[in-house]
Amino acid sequence: MEVKKSELQFDGKILKVYKDQVLLDNGMEVTREVVRHHGAAAVVPVTENGEVILVKQYRYAVGREMLEIPAGLLEPGEKMEECAARETEEETGFRPLEITHLFDFYSSPGYCTECVGVYAAKHLMPSQQHLDPDEDVEVEILPLEEAVDKIRSGEIVDGKTVAAIMSVSAQSLI
Repeated sequence: MEVKKSELQFDGKILKVYKDQVLLDNGMEVTREVVRHHGAAAVVPVTENGEVILVKQYRYAVGREMLEIPAGLLEPGEKMEECAARETEEETGFRPLEITHLFDFYSSPGYCTECVGVYAAKHLMPSQQHLDPDEDVEVEILPLEEAVDKIRSGEIVDGKTVAAIMSVSAQSLI
């Protein structure tokens, strides 16, 4: 595959959109629209009692409140593990003393380069939330089994949250 031409269509704060002309291996020339994103980290904070800490926030793009694990964009030069620890404290008000890597995934590889590192956070020390001015986040602490039930009932539908909670549940990480 060969990129013949790549044109920036949109240059935003968190992503860039390109329209590429690509020559496929079979000789066909096609257009591909690609969202270039510098990555993110997500984390399942797990309490000593085997509960998970989730955040509820309104998501403008889908027009509804979502119950999710804490997550955020990588800052320049920041490692995913550092981002996961930072986001745990910023969004939940708990500082993790232990971070364990669970897995990485591409959120939508058909058109987007975003790679998300997913972690579990344990040994949580009370701290303070440090929300961005545009964030309105409500913390919810649930038993792991209840979070899994909310996935099965369709109440939790965020992809990173579904994958992370099910991974923690399957691995018996608590």
